[in-house]
Amino acid sequence: MKIPKVWNRKNRILLKELVKTDFRLRYQNSVLGYLWTVLKPMMLFTILYIVFVQFLHIGNNIPHYAVYLLTGIVLWSFFSEATNQGLQSVLMRGDLLRKINFPKYIVVMAATVSALVNFAFNFVVIIIFAIINGVQFSWTIILVPVFILELYILALGLGFLLGAINVKFRDIASIWEVIMQGMFYAVPIIWPITMVSANSALFAKILLLNPVAQILQDVRYSLVTHDTLTVWNYISNPFVRLIPIIIVAGILIVAALYFRKRSKYFAEEV
Repeated sequence: MKIPKVWNRKNRILLKELVKTDFRLRYQNSVLGYLWTVLKPMMLFTILYIVFVQFLHIGNNIPHYAVYLLTGIVLWSFFSEATNQGLQSVLMRGDLLRKINFPKYIVVMAATVSALVNFAFNFVVIIIFAIINGVQFSWTIILVPVFILELYILALGLGFLLGAINVKFRDIASIWEVIMQGMFYAVPIIWPITMVSANSALFAKILLLNPVAQILQDVRYSLVTHDTLTVWNYISNPFVRLIPIIIVAGILIVAALYFRKRSKYFAEEV
């Protein structure tokens, strides 16, 4: 029993150091430094708010739509950063993998935890923005960490899968970039799901079964407004409601098994 405890402690220390190193390197030689953690999603929010809300008048029927939009952008930014960092993590830590023998999954975890730290700063901004905007918080706010955990697990699973594939097939980075660009517009980040449900209830339900869409809507429901459509209040079949969670669990299990199988070759291939 003592040996696992020692290894667990070493792994935790290594994970912590990798996260700290990644954080320092990311903003090295940057004038604004860590402020970019908050500035990037806020700049994107400002542009989208002006174009889609002020000019196109999207979301006028949703209470506190500015907070609603900012929440979606911050969650998406975290998911995008975590998966992209996870995809590159094994190659970026190639020298370390060749020199030191340690569990390879730690490099992917470090990349995704680093993104999670960035998200924590941005979530504080969401809360402040919500208070200024007059959002009335309810008890459902305690569910937000559960949905954030679900999003992290999804990003971690994809990080394992993409990171392992990227070692052998470098084209996956370009493919994933295109997929993410398409998904940005395919999930209800900018546009409310009510725009779809008004024309096709079935299509709206299908869109909500995407785990990213499900999480976005659940966080908005719990934090911003209960007028938000979610899988829980829009889909009646209890088994269908579980599909996003099953997808997340399935991705993590398959990705972890594939990563474990491929990890023995990383030192030779990176």
